[in-house]
Amino acid sequence: MRTVRYLLSAILLGSFAPTSNSIAAGAPDRLYVTNSLGDDITVIDLRTLKVVQNIRVGAEVHGICAPPDGSRLFTTVESEKNLKIIDPRTGKILHAIPLDGRPNQCAATPDGHYVGVPIRDGDKVEIVDTVQQKVVKTLPIKVPHNCYNSGSNSDLYVSSMGYNEVDRIDLRTMTYSEKIPLGGIPRPYAVSRDERTMYVALSDFHGFAIVNIPECKVTQRVELPAAPPSTCPLEPHTPTHGLALSPDDSQLWITSLGDDSVYLWDTRSKKLLGKVATGKCPNWIAISPDGKYCAVSNSGSDDCTIIDTASRKEVARVKVGKAPKRLMALPQ
Repeated sequence: MRTVRYLLSAILLGSFAPTSNSIAAGAPDRLYVTNSLGDDITVIDLRTLKVVQNIRVGAEVHGICAPPDGSRLFTTVESEKNLKIIDPRTGKILHAIPLDGRPNQCAATPDGHYVGVPIRDGDKVEIVDTVQQKVVKTLPIKVPHNCYNSGSNSDLYVSSMGYNEVDRIDLRTMTYSEKIPLGGIPRPYAVSRDERTMYVALSDFHGFAIVNIPECKVTQRVELPAAPPSTCPLEPHTPTHGLALSPDDSQLWITSLGDDSVYLWDTRSKKLLGKVATGKCPNWIAISPDGKYCAVSNSGSDDCTIIDTASRKEVARVKVGKAPKRLMALPQ
């Protein structure tokens, strides 16, 4: 039955969603940056490190997610309370799916069939079926913030700032399968590909927690070196906000809003490897699919820092829109 469903997905989405095999070999990756106090997504070519497009989607654009082949782009727009489906090659908005409240950061399954959307002012998370182009399931959750997908078509994660936990959603049953307590208010987080380890930023903590997912418990808190208090108005109680794992899960990149930097943590040796200066108020992190670049949105200086991960040096700082937040890199 699942095979039939995925075949149906391919047929219905085929008119605007090329498969990964149809993407030109060697085509440059592109970075998509949402400008939270604007109405657009800035597109940066990661070959030239220059802006090549601005996609207007609506005021207060917030979340961004996509299947890894880059065939579609999904974004949440707070002012319109919807999820928009975009053709990333043309920038054309293909569909706008109504939501029941103000959406935050979304997450898509690798096949693009489902998108999870937290509804911050509605204490729920909505699951959107992109084939049917509608919400097909709503689950209650107190003050949801971010959805996340670690590479599985069968589950999604959603964080609860009200319950101090991250919950896993089984998409086969459309129910919660696990609730992971954190002992603090979760901010952004990252999950390893094998879904055994989670790294979570917490409110009022300059560092992150490490979670054993099968045991549903925090095993360690890692405190970053002392930094000045954050003066970033968009994240007043979050000294650490963005987290991202390298494609092989060996490195964790972490933002520090107080000292305008990102830190690098080796997940194998469990040691800090250093830090790299960014623009003001580094908000979110994305790693390019090939692992070559770490990109950081700087919400206080309206630009994006691009770091060469091998040399751990900034190679470009690209001006984007107003108050950039979520961003992600996709093949083009």
